[in-house]
Amino acid sequence: MDTTRRGFLGALGKVTIGAAASAAGASQSAEAAPAGQAPHWGMVVDLRKCIGCQACTVACIMENDVPDDAFRTHVSVYELVRDGQDPAMVMLPRLCNHCENPPCVPVCPVEATFKAESGEVLVDASKCVGCAYCVQACPYDARFINHETQVADKCTFCFHRTQVGLLPACVETCVGGARNFGDLNDPDSAVSRMLTENEVSVLRPEMHTNPNVYYIGLDDVLDGRVAGEAAYRPAAMAETRHGEGA
Repeated sequence: MDTTRRGFLGALGKVTIGAAASAAGASQSAEAAPAGQAPHWGMVVDLRKCIGCQACTVACIMENDVPDDAFRTHVSVYELVRDGQDPAMVMLPRLCNHCENPPCVPVCPVEATFKAESGEVLVDASKCVGCAYCVQACPYDARFINHETQVADKCTFCFHRTQVGLLPACVETCVGGARNFGDLNDPDSAVSRMLTENEVSVLRPEMHTNPNVYYIGLDDVLDGRVAGEAAYRPAAMAETRHGEGA
């Protein structure tokens, strides 16, 4: 089986087309902030709806020209095995968590990594020297050095899209509506209502980074599963986790 990203993209071409069609009836714009108040963007991922189709991964690659053997976002697939229960396939969409207290910011020696007023953690490529300190500091394994530009790269919540009122590419193409994006400062936004109406979790809560990416239905076995790999891992190669404390 071809597990390279080239093979992965080829296999998912039809899925991406279907995802775009499914998204056509959904909202195509980011919610506007209340008058006089700057937005603070965040994402809520409803794992009950994620089917692991990887449409979000493909959309991000195409939208952001992500180089080979790298991802800004992808969906990790695991086989979860507990004593006395049938094995279950579980999905974990992963991306930069756009933390309130991002550990990648203070370690940057040239202040290339910074937090925007609207909540995104961004990289000023004109300043970055490619030292990779931020890559090592990220507790979510969400950064990499772009081998084509030689600077730090990561998810930006599609800053270039949200600035003109569009949704991030991964949200717009999500087949099941698992990825939800909006203004956390607006109590009436869809994401704010989701946080109020559901029990939510974050990855690596012990790091106290205060992420702006939240999960509904996150199994506690997975809250530390943030190590990524360059190549997509099909279900047949997924990791098996045994027991509650595994």
